[in-house]
Amino acid sequence: FRGKRHRTAQVSSPLSAAPDARDTLRTSDERGSDVLKGSCLCGKIRYEVSGPLGSIVYCHCSQCRKASGSSFTTNASIAVEHFRFTHGAELLREHASSPGVRRCFCGECGSPIIKRVDSSPDSVRLRLGTLDGDPGAKPVAHIFVGSRAPWTELSDGLPQRE
Repeated sequence: FRGKRHRTAQVSSPLSAAPDARDTLRTSDERGSDVLKGSCLCGKIRYEVSGPLGSIVYCHCSQCRKASGSSFTTNASIAVEHFRFTHGAELLREHASSPGVRRCFCGECGSPIIKRVDSSPDSVRLRLGTLDGDPGAKPVAHIFVGSRAPWTELSDGLPQRE
């Protein structure tokens, strides 16, 4: 490859792994609330979401496009207390894509999992393409459309924000 090599760091995280994970796509926690499950491409990192997702958006910013290798990403915020790794947290790596922003991905297969922003330590941005099931909600908007890939046409009727 040409260009700059990115240094990656192993992530030490309060979002620690739990030793026992069930392999179903959606379960209920002890309060009876739905728990979403997700994983990376190779399946070595698995996680659970036990609380509500924030608004789901399609992000067209150049950093999300480059991090995903696609014309946009589908993301939602989740409170840190409602997100936990159930397997493979030690394989998570991160890249500081800009000051105070860390993109976390599987060190084995490269799947992007979450984004952490230092100015918002109580939440993470989840890459919804890594969910193993239906989140039960639909995207509400396209964001950073001024940076969208030139071949991308937006015709779904959702609001578009710069």
